[in-house]
Amino acid sequence: MLNERAQLLLKTLVERYIAEGQPVGSRTLSKHSGLDLSAATIRNAMADLEEMGFIVSPHTSAGRIPTPRGYRFFVDTLLTVRPLDQVQVHQLENQLHPADPQRLIASASKLLSDLTLFAGIVMTPKRRSPAFRHLEFLPLSEKRILLIIVTADENVQNRILLTDKAYSPAELTRAANFFNQHYAGCTLEEARTRMQDELKRLHQDMTSLMSAALEASSQALEPSEGYVLSGEKNLLHVDDLSSNMSSLRRLFDAFEQKTTLIQLLDVSQGAHGVQIFIGGESGHAPLDECSVVTAPYEVDGQVVGTVGVIGPTRMAYERVIPIVDVTAKLLGSALSYH
Repeated sequence: MLNERAQLLLKTLVERYIAEGQPVGSRTLSKHSGLDLSAATIRNAMADLEEMGFIVSPHTSAGRIPTPRGYRFFVDTLLTVRPLDQVQVHQLENQLHPADPQRLIASASKLLSDLTLFAGIVMTPKRRSPAFRHLEFLPLSEKRILLIIVTADENVQNRILLTDKAYSPAELTRAANFFNQHYAGCTLEEARTRMQDELKRLHQDMTSLMSAALEASSQALEPSEGYVLSGEKNLLHVDDLSSNMSSLRRLFDAFEQKTTLIQLLDVSQGAHGVQIFIGGESGHAPLDECSVVTAPYEVDGQVVGTVGVIGPTRMAYERVIPIVDVTAKLLGSALSYH
């Protein structure tokens, strides 16, 4: 535990470093902390904070900068978040009109980027898979079958099934009739749940065909996860990141491959309110030099995605946090209205 004096010195050091980007020395702490302490006392306190892993001395500088642990303690314990005023909230609302959902997602992502001058990211809403209306099997050759899937919203998908045995037209008709009788109106999730018991009622030869049909339907209809990323070029102008080009390249590779960010955004969906990943806390090496501030958003009371900002660990958390929080709430409201 840090005593009150040490906490105030750490808070002052982090705030000065975020504001100025330069290692903070004892004279700066004496000037801005409001504490009537000698330079020697402040140096001793800084040595203690360094020993505990909250700050570090870069190179030969006499000043100190926060470590990820220091930022974490600052964010969790010392940070005073200033809520956005009503004028700022109304400005955000005006830029998130309930219109086409995909345009809303893109607008929210750009808004996060424009307001923070970092990268804004919004996970596209997760929706339940559509319900089946009916499906058909058409023989193409001895062991190739065309599967036609029609959903309740008139979406038609075609998939080719490669089977282990040949099926007669009568068998294919019987299998389609069974599927349509038992699964029409069901979503993929419901069909999967019921499939095991239902297939026992089918002739054994049909089991592999029906399993293959459901698997192909899953691939055709499962909503794909994705996100809209805006302002990633802003990160090229952030000194803390642009000074290490190999690290920056890994970060941009992660943006391109998407898997890393999808996993992080998935985790963030389970959070209550704003969540902050500082440096290596994300568990993904390309983000080791970054902080990611996220918040889940809801549509009709159900969490369907995440919004976030990706920037350097040296960011103005007290400003970024309310921007992410309010954007998540406004996006959810706009999508619910739609």
